[in-house]
Amino acid sequence: MKLLAAQVNPTIGDLEGNERKILDILRRAKGSGADIVLFPELAVTGYPPEDLLLDGAMIEAAERQLEVIRPETKGMLVVVGVPRRCPWKGEKFLCNSAAVFRGGELIGFKDKTLLPTYDVFDEKRYFSEGAPVFLVEHLGWRIAVTICEDLWQHSNLVGYTRYGVDPVMALKEERPDLVLNLSASPYYFKRKETRWLVCSAAAKTLECPVVLCNQVGANDQLVFDGHSLYCNQKGELVQSARGFVEEDLVVEFDAHVCPCVREENGIQDLYRALVLGVKDYFGKQGFSHAVIGLSGGVDSALTACIACDALGASKVKAIALPSRYSSLESYADAACLADRLGIELKKVDIDGLFQEYLDQLSSAFQRPLTSLVVENLQARIRGMILMAFSNQEGSLLLNTSNKSEMAMGYTTLYGDLCGGLSVLSDVTKLRVYELCHFVNRKEEIIPKAILQKAPSAELRPNQTDQDTLPPFDVLDPILEDYLEKGRSLEEISTERNVSFSFVQGLTRQIHLAEYKRRQAPMGIRVTQKAFTKGRVVPIVQKWGEKK
Repeated sequence: MKLLAAQVNPTIGDLEGNERKILDILRRAKGSGADIVLFPELAVTGYPPEDLLLDGAMIEAAERQLEVIRPETKGMLVVVGVPRRCPWKGEKFLCNSAAVFRGGELIGFKDKTLLPTYDVFDEKRYFSEGAPVFLVEHLGWRIAVTICEDLWQHSNLVGYTRYGVDPVMALKEERPDLVLNLSASPYYFKRKETRWLVCSAAAKTLECPVVLCNQVGANDQLVFDGHSLYCNQKGELVQSARGFVEEDLVVEFDAHVCPCVREENGIQDLYRALVLGVKDYFGKQGFSHAVIGLSGGVDSALTACIACDALGASKVKAIALPSRYSSLESYADAACLADRLGIELKKVDIDGLFQEYLDQLSSAFQRPLTSLVVENLQARIRGMILMAFSNQEGSLLLNTSNKSEMAMGYTTLYGDLCGGLSVLSDVTKLRVYELCHFVNRKEEIIPKAILQKAPSAELRPNQTDQDTLPPFDVLDPILEDYLEKGRSLEEISTERNVSFSFVQGLTRQIHLAEYKRRQAPMGIRVTQKAFTKGRVVPIVQKWGEKK
C-alpha cells in the first residue's frame, strides 16, 4: 500500500487556487501509483477561515468544489479537509469535515470531534462536534480518519482541555489497521517534537501506524510548518516531510524502513518560520516590496536579513534616519549591512524636522519640553518618514520591535510601532541575538559591531536600553516564564533568584503596556503565547498588578 500525504500551502478563501493545487496533486498521485492521498485540515478553504465561515456563499462554493475533485479520485482513497453544512441539528450550523472519496465516489464525511477553543483556536464558534469514530475499508485495510485535535487529547500534552470523549480510545475497540490525521497545526518554537509525541501516543495505543498530514504556509499571524509525519505501530518516527515547504510525503507501508532520527533544529526552524511568515504575507496579500528603517541596531539588522530571504534583496529598501543623537558608527554599521545584503540604503537626516518640532512645541507650551516628549518626537518623525516612503513607493513597512520591548512597553505609539507587519514581535531580545548568529553561521553578514555594542534607541546622549530595562538575560527568562509558561510570580521569583517585588514590578509594566500592543501592527506568532494572536487580556484591569 502506497500513501501520499500532500503537505500543501493553501490561501484562505482562494477556493479556485486551492482546488488547482488539490487536482494537480491527485493527478500526480495517480501517476505515481498511490493508493491513498491525504490532505490537511480544511484544505479546500485554507485554515483558519475564521468568520469567512459565516458567509454561506463560501460554504456552498466549498461544497461544490467536492464535485470537481470527485472524478479525479478514481482508483484511490482520497481524504480532503472541507467545511460543510451540518446535516443534523447541532449547536452550530457547520462541521469541520474530512470528505472521503473512494474510487471516484464521495462515500462519506468524518466530522471533527474535538473542537479546540484555547490559545489561537476558536472552533466552537463555528462548528458542531462530530462522532468520534469513522472507518473506511480500502484494499483490505480498516482505515480510521481523524482531524487534528482528535489525536491530541489522548497524549495529555494539552493542559487547557478536558473533553468528554477521547477519539483514540473510542477507536481502540475498532482495531484499525491505519490512522489518518488531517492537520492544521501551527508552528511555535520546538513544536515538531510535541507533534511527534501526539502521534506516537496514538500509534502505541491503537497498535497501528499513524500518518499526519499538516498544512504548510503562513496565514496572517500563524505560520504552519508542515513536517507531516509517519509513525509505525510502535510509535517510532519513520518518515517526516521537510518543514516550511510544500512537499509530498510518500509512505510505502510494505517497505521495511528503519525509524529515523528525530531532529528539532530549533533556531533554524525559527528563522525559516519568520521568513515564511513574511514571504506568504506579502505574496498572498499582493505586496511585493518592503521598506525598513535600518538603525544600525540588532533588531533592524535581523529584520532586513529575513526580508531579503523572504522577498529578495532587490525588493527591500532600507532607510537610515539619523538625528543629533545618532552615532556615526550606527550609520556605518547600517551601510555595511546594506552592502553585504545588496539592498538599497537611503539616508534621510531628521535633525531639521526635529528642530522645527522643538521650536514650534516649545513656543506652544511656553516651557521646556520634557525628555519623554523630546525622545518620542524623534521616533514619531522617523515613523512619519517611513510611512511616507511606504505610501510613495507602494511598499509595506516592516516593523522591527522585538517581544522584550513590546512586553515592557519600550516602544513609541505612532513612532517605532509603525508598520504593516511586525516581524520580531514574538521574538525576545536574547533570541534575536541567537538568530543573528544563525545568519552569520557561514559568513559574517551582520557586522560584528552590531552584535557587540549595547542596544540603544539613541534618542538622548549616551543612551542604552539598559537605562530603562533590566538586562535582557534577566528580563527575557522572566517574560517567558510569565507569558508563555504561565508561572506564578512566586515561582518565578524563586526559580530566577530575584525578589518578588522585582517580578511584580515587571508584570505590572507588562499589563500597563497592553494599550500600546493593541495598536501595534500584526506580528508573526512563533511562541506558545504571542501578543497578537492567542493571548487575550483586558486593557483596563487590576488583577495583573496583584497576581
